[in-house]
Amino acid sequence: MLSISTFLQLLKESFRDLLPIILVIMFFQLAIIQSVPPNWLSTAIGLAIVGVGLAVFLLGLEVGIFPVGEGLASEFAHKGSTFWILIFGFMIGFGTTIAEPALIVIADKAASISSGRIDATILRTVVAFSVGFAIVLGVWRIIKGHPIQYYIIAGYILVVSATAFAPKEIVGLAYDLGGVTTSTVTVPLVAALGIGLASTIKGRNPVLDGFGLIAFASLTPMIFVQFYGIAVYQLIDASTSVLPPVIEEIEAVKMHFDIISVLQGLLGVISDVIPILGVILFFQYIILKKPIDNIKNVIIGFGLVILGLDAFIVGLEMGLFSVGETMAAELTQYDSELIIYSFGFLIGFSTTMAEPALTAIARKAKEISDEKINDFVLRLFVALGVAIGIALGAYRIVVGGEIVYYIMAGYMLVIVLTFLAPKYIVPIAYDSGGVTTSTVTVPLVAALGLGLATNIPGRDPLIDGFGLIAFASLFPMITVMLYGIITEKMGVKGESEKEEIQLNELRHALEDVNNMELSTVTVSDTNSRHSYLMSFSAVHVIVPQNKQEEALIAARDAGGRGVTIMSAHGMGLEHMENFYDRLHSDATDANLMFITQTKNVDKIIKEIITKLDITGDGRGLTFAYPVSHIKGLRLKLGDL
Repeated sequence: MLSISTFLQLLKESFRDLLPIILVIMFFQLAIIQSVPPNWLSTAIGLAIVGVGLAVFLLGLEVGIFPVGEGLASEFAHKGSTFWILIFGFMIGFGTTIAEPALIVIADKAASISSGRIDATILRTVVAFSVGFAIVLGVWRIIKGHPIQYYIIAGYILVVSATAFAPKEIVGLAYDLGGVTTSTVTVPLVAALGIGLASTIKGRNPVLDGFGLIAFASLTPMIFVQFYGIAVYQLIDASTSVLPPVIEEIEAVKMHFDIISVLQGLLGVISDVIPILGVILFFQYIILKKPIDNIKNVIIGFGLVILGLDAFIVGLEMGLFSVGETMAAELTQYDSELIIYSFGFLIGFSTTMAEPALTAIARKAKEISDEKINDFVLRLFVALGVAIGIALGAYRIVVGGEIVYYIMAGYMLVIVLTFLAPKYIVPIAYDSGGVTTSTVTVPLVAALGLGLATNIPGRDPLIDGFGLIAFASLFPMITVMLYGIITEKMGVKGESEKEEIQLNELRHALEDVNNMELSTVTVSDTNSRHSYLMSFSAVHVIVPQNKQEEALIAARDAGGRGVTIMSAHGMGLEHMENFYDRLHSDATDANLMFITQTKNVDKIIKEIITKLDITGDGRGLTFAYPVSHIKGLRLKLGDL
């Protein structure tokens, strides 16, 4: 909805997402490093631009892209055309990824330190194509109902196989791009498509089949980018004019507001967003042949997306990248490596707990798992995984070592846990690795890795600098599956399971009551008392006082042998709004209670509702419930 209040709410959420990062940075800067960075003003302005740009960008998504995209996903899910669902899935994956803000920044950074070999536009196209392919593969899996773990394990084997042939300069970047692709733009549309399909197709479970598309979108870029790296490093020579390194010296980031650079940036963003608009218009008007509702809002939404995205990228360069590079350089000056690992851990944990995409996925997981999954605890385990991953990734950069060995060990652990964890948690765990690397987190984590690799002797920014995002995507899968195993061991149940257990306990309790020799009955006209294996129930009939005699006759004819008569005063729905002036009214109703053998209950109630027309135009209420430990009841010998 396009309104000032919506924008202010999004602005609040954007700065809420930035707040944990700012607090962690301020703590380390003031308490550990004990200095104020020289470029703090431009950094602060950059962070402010990031917050405002992200809010404008998200408002545009909500107004212009998400409603249309989710509507298309729903239409195709109900339409049931496999071919067009697959084409739509590919175009959504490609269109949203090519415009992903974090991918744009990472691709530009990779191009600037590759000596001309990596082209940012081609790299983004390769990644976008791989995500489109991933969505097609994931949608096909949902349609066919195949278990997700076999696809994921096969993907891991392909990733490791490609790593054996890929140049070492591309491996860390490829692993990182698997986490970059699933962020602010992609996650909501892809998740909606998967859960919508699983909810619509007969025989599919939204928990087991609906999740997993995000995991596919995280896995395939690692494979495609490594093959792209094999091609460029064999066919393209390094540029003779060496581009300046990303972080040769840490200095203040200068602000460029000249007209040409502003227009160039804006035109670049427009070209990035056009594919999404083209996909939506093509499928809406050509395939579905339906007009877009609120076309004015859609146009405004796309305009906001363009402005917000442009501001976001400018702010990243001025703020988060500057902060990450500066902090990395300053932390490497200390003898204690523990400070570096602590900084990475806290940054990972704090930013993930505030991640909006993770919050949305966790709530959806709680909803469709019948509350077996606790959304807050799930976020806690995901954040812990990201924190461990970034800390371990920082350790790899500090001590050196091939990233592939760490990733392979992580994959092996994921595969083992896949077969140990409960089935319902596995797809959610796979998806958790994709939603953790947000638009805000990625630039800071990437800058931290590049900064460490630049300032530690013997490290190469291109080979060692990338990889932290890969660690941040891998370890949440492990911690979430451990969460599933722990909850299973603890016997955590969903709401439906709890209700079923309670019903079974009640049934067993009633059976026990029915089998107990606790009902002592006195035979009428004698002094003999006997205990019987007989179940009794109480039948209540609440009727107006002028219907009391008629109710007694009906109950007696049906087998009612004794009655307790109580005065009552009832109020209907129309009186409950203001009942104070009716509290002390005289009794208007009679409450008749019959203690009778359970076998007589149906007959008594049927006779009463028939004679008094309670379920028709008559007034009154009748109900029954089992009773036990009967003492003092008198019955005729014939009734026994």
